[in-house]
Amino acid sequence: MRFGPLLEGRLLRRYKRFLADVELPGGEVLTAHCPNTGAMTGCVEEGAPVWLSRADDPKRKYPHTWELVATSRGMACIHSALANRVVGEAFEAGRIPGFSACPDIRREVKYGSNSRADLLLSGPAGRVFVEVKSVTLCREDGQGLFPDAVSERGRKHLQELQGVLEAGTRSVLFFCVLHAGIKRVSAAGDIDPAYREALAAAQAAGVEVLAWGSSVSPQGLALEQALPFSLDPL
Repeated sequence: MRFGPLLEGRLLRRYKRFLADVELPGGEVLTAHCPNTGAMTGCVEEGAPVWLSRADDPKRKYPHTWELVATSRGMACIHSALANRVVGEAFEAGRIPGFSACPDIRREVKYGSNSRADLLLSGPAGRVFVEVKSVTLCREDGQGLFPDAVSERGRKHLQELQGVLEAGTRSVLFFCVLHAGIKRVSAAGDIDPAYREALAAAQAAGVEVLAWGSSVSPQGLALEQALPFSLDPL
């Protein structure tokens, strides 16, 4: 996934969840859209270098979107919706082993109880429902955690993934790591114990869990390699 030209600045503050004030090199301050509903722990350090894209849409109140931040532990992409695009491109390119018998890919497919699967893979081997989660919470020694805030929606997705399991159908929870400092992934049981328990139940029921790291730069994003996953930090 390639970015177009990005505007570099310095983060002043993030507020009202969806807004961020950024100072440009010449001193101008602009307000950008923040496309992330989480706590963004470690990604909102005052004065951190950030990169913004611009949309040429006259209907937008804030034409700039915050895309990247250079944290003390590595570059991160805070635009969580881009994880779906990065993972979808990797499946299309056949870069993720174990899914070659399901080459047909659809996005945003309705399933379960009023939910949408980020990806639905299908083919001679059956179907695979894929739910993608962006991971940017990085703690010491490269430990990545999800979620970074209590997530009722995340628990609902786990239940939906369990609900579609049957003969010829697989379910995959895919942790797309968009933080260069993260080397392994676990559930954030100290932040959302209920999510940790729901994930344990989903795994026991047969939901597969994958975690992959990505390259993150102002040029673009791409999945690079599988990362270790454990339910709890080791």
